[in-house]
Amino acid sequence: MADFGFNEHHQNEIINYMRFARSKRLLRVKTIDSCFEELKDSRLVEETFTVDEVREMLDGLQMVVRGEVEMELINTAHTNVLLLRQLFSQAEKFYLRLQSDVSELENRELLEQVAEFEKTDFTSANKMNQETSKPKLAPLNEGGVSELLNKEIARLQEENDKLKSRLRTLESQAMSALDEKTKAERALKDLQRTQGEQQLCSQMKEIGSLEDTVAALKEGYERSLSANAASQKDLQENLVTAKHELLRVQEQLALAEKELEKKFQQTAAYRNMKEILTKKNEQIKEIRKRLQKYEPDD
Repeated sequence: MADFGFNEHHQNEIINYMRFARSKRLLRVKTIDSCFEELKDSRLVEETFTVDEVREMLDGLQMVVRGEVEMELINTAHTNVLLLRQLFSQAEKFYLRLQSDVSELENRELLEQVAEFEKTDFTSANKMNQETSKPKLAPLNEGGVSELLNKEIARLQEENDKLKSRLRTLESQAMSALDEKTKAERALKDLQRTQGEQQLCSQMKEIGSLEDTVAALKEGYERSLSANAASQKDLQENLVTAKHELLRVQEQLALAEKELEKKFQQTAAYRNMKEILTKKNEQIKEIRKRLQKYEPDD
């Protein structure tokens, strides 16, 4: 049995396609045979033919056979395109990209394997799958790409389960962290409240101490102000008394000077000094008059 490396399902699909291709091939061969039979029945009615008549019959037969063969080849190519279309459509549903190697279509070794498969396996496989054969390709549901997809789905499911487990772990850790955060916030608030009360008590004590200090300073200032006021009053009284005393002393001094001058004027020395000064003044006036006589006129 020729082995193409396919599973049983794909092997049956190949058999179905070869059955289809063989039926089309046999139909086209029968058509070509009918062309020859028609030529025999319609043209070969005489015993002898000229060269031109034979050439004409062969040319006509050539045109008919060529048309049939060309039509079959074109139809085969189009049929292969439709087959590839089905395969590519199924692959794209699963987001797959199929690739083909055209050079392998002329690989003699592979072509001989296909011929051997057709000779040995086609008949037995045709009998075994006669009841299950279908005119269309069934969707990929087992083996091959489907198996790969199932493995990929299983892998993704496993990865999804792991992610869910990790998510649950992270959620648990997040809840624990949230609880720790709540406890820490509560402890911080309690600490702040305690510290606030302590600070308030300390501030109240400090304020009380400052108030006492201010009251003491105020009392001392008032005392000092009262003492300064009394001292200022005493100073003002002393100043007035000193001014009166100064005026009295100045008045006594003036009287003493007057009395002293009066007593001095009554002395003989004062009288002599006054006479001398009077004479000197008269002499000075006489000298000025003499000098004026000798000075030139301006």
